Amino acid sequence: MDEVKVIEIKKSVFEDNDKDAARLRAELKSRGVYLLNLMSSPGSGKTTTLIQLINRIKDKIKVAVMEADIDSDVDAVKIKEATGIESIQLHTGGMCHLDAEMTRQGLDNVKLQGLDLVILENVGNLVCPAEFDTGACRNAMILSVPEGHDKPLKYPLMFSVCDLVVINKIDVMPYFDFDLDKCREYVRMRNPKAQVIPICAKTGEGVEKLADWILKEVNNWKTT
Repeated sequence: MDEVKVIEIKKSVFEDNDKDAARLRAELKSRGVYLLNLMSSPGSGKTTTLIQLINRIKDKIKVAVMEADIDSDVDAVKIKEATGIESIQLHTGGMCHLDAEMTRQGLDNVKLQGLDLVILENVGNLVCPAEFDTGACRNAMILSVPEGHDKPLKYPLMFSVCDLVVINKIDVMPYFDFDLDKCREYVRMRNPKAQVIPICAKTGEGVEKLADWILKEVNNWKTT
């Protein structure tokens, strides 16, 4: 049987995006602005985690947030009301991810002068957002306990591209069949360099360690 020719139709799209992302990263570096791309499933607690985190670091560095959603401005309003920082909403027009150009459009509407950190809360999805480089300095994701400790096995790309995995809702671990050690092991299988930080965004447990990670990252970005 003759071999079937396979054409990678997405290749040029990803290549162009990677170039845009590299240019955006270089521009952010020249301005001393650190961009963090935060991903997760819907309902994992991204916004609640951000509120806890921002209220711990906003007196030490200047922060802004870009909230990406298919529709509504619920999260942007919530962040602004709970933290007092600049927060804008990005509507993706039905798309389940952001790419570098979309991220740039968002940044064009943020007052970058004097900012140290911009956090991009990506669309809630464990598949599409992981495929596109947004131009961020680092990728982070939140895995909530109710989702199960086996998610790194089921969504390999998401965990392989993330520098930080935050395990949220550890307060309900006794009520779910969630094995933290197994989860760490599975994350290491996908990405040995990824750091894992367990937290409870509701109570604030572990968020101080997350804040320390962010502050260290921002400082290193500015000084190296």
